Amino acid sequence: MLSNKINSKLLIKATLLVGFISFTFSNANAQEIIQDDVPQVETTKDTIVKKTRIKADGVAAVVGDYIILESDLDREIAQLEAQGADLKGFSRCELFGSLLESKLYAHQAIQDSVLVNELYIKSRTEQQIQGILAQTKGDMQGLLDFYKKDSEQALREEMDEINKNQYLAQEMQNKVTGDIEVTPEEVRTFFNDIPEDERPIFGTELKLAQIVIIPEVTEESKQAVIDKLKGFKTDIEENGSSFTTKVLFYTEDSASKSTGGKYTLNRNQPRMVKEFRDVAFSMQEGEISEPFETDFGYHIILLEKIRGQEYDVRHILIRPELTQEAIKKAKDQIDEVRAKIVDGSITFAEAAREFSDEEETKYEGGQMTNPTTQDFNFELTRMEPELYAQIQNLKDGEISEVLQDEDRVNRIKFKILTVTDRIDDHKADFAQDYLKIKELALQDKQVDAVAKWQKKTIEETYIKINGEYRDCDFQGNWLKK
Repeated sequence: MLSNKINSKLLIKATLLVGFISFTFSNANAQEIIQDDVPQVETTKDTIVKKTRIKADGVAAVVGDYIILESDLDREIAQLEAQGADLKGFSRCELFGSLLESKLYAHQAIQDSVLVNELYIKSRTEQQIQGILAQTKGDMQGLLDFYKKDSEQALREEMDEINKNQYLAQEMQNKVTGDIEVTPEEVRTFFNDIPEDERPIFGTELKLAQIVIIPEVTEESKQAVIDKLKGFKTDIEENGSSFTTKVLFYTEDSASKSTGGKYTLNRNQPRMVKEFRDVAFSMQEGEISEPFETDFGYHIILLEKIRGQEYDVRHILIRPELTQEAIKKAKDQIDEVRAKIVDGSITFAEAAREFSDEEETKYEGGQMTNPTTQDFNFELTRMEPELYAQIQNLKDGEISEVLQDEDRVNRIKFKILTVTDRIDDHKADFAQDYLKIKELALQDKQVDAVAKWQKKTIEETYIKINGEYRDCDFQGNWLKK
């Protein structure tokens, strides 16, 4: 367990993040400022009536240009619980504090002219709607009833606004903490300042390795896709067909399908893979590209508009079909590789270097890198559920059965896994756990920076807390006492 000082700081960080992971659709986009005391604004009858109506709606707080309603927090809590979040360790005041923090970030982001990626916002909204509908068997009316909306368009507009505010808040937080780094000496000082009996216990960790065989796409399948995309290009250019319509019918890019395949690229802000950007930035307005390949498949791009450094494009993505012969060949190959490892003809590491199709791991003998910590250790309690299910019954050195898997690039791949090392539960050790301790030290420094930024920004921002929340013991000086 960390010291009280560290625990307190990490609690601030945890409550702060609650506001960003929530998925609520409230009236947080309201932009009207409420004066400190209603009687002081007796100017006209309409003004008094308007203020009284808003108060009756349950205004819990105002942060800059943002109004937080009582219902916002209720919906926040309901949504978090619906997502399976354990809120036992959080009081209502702490959750309300996270809302205040997120609005403070969003308000300041607007003051600092942080740009909003509108296409990302709409894509995010689409993903959220589809995710909920998948869980409710496509019950759109039930979704509208739950959020008290008359139409899907009204729901989407409000979701867009909430996602926009969350985007602004996240971008502002990144602006505050993004450039913070820790030196080795700061890491050592941080670790030495933790009392011996309060140093964290790290759970059981595994080192994992895998060999991946990906079915090969035939040249015939590739050419079929190229010919299909060329046909689309010809039909649009010569017959006046709609590019957007073809996106809706044919594209395999689910993230952009709902927006007609549209993305906005910026020369100064890398987005999309290099091949996609290179083609887009070489085109003229109104031009449709020839088919080209990325790791995701084959594309054609329509360049709609150039606005300075920004390029509005639409694209169609099609992935070549995998033949049954190619799938069988890949499965037979990994079966053969596994058999050779099991009978001792070759080591797992040697087989990975010789046979694996996964460039990221093959040259490390199949050793997998933890994407969170960037080292080779995977803590059991923090492992991705899918990966945990694949290795939970493996003994050290044992080779898994052949598993069929997929990722965002490959619709089918086959793999085998093994546990190459195991580290049991242990108290933090500076040398052994340096990367984890470094991450804790970085978080501690970021929390300090957030606290300083928050203190200064609260002082400079109009804030009004109403009702029962004036009795909360907030981490920040929201009441400006």
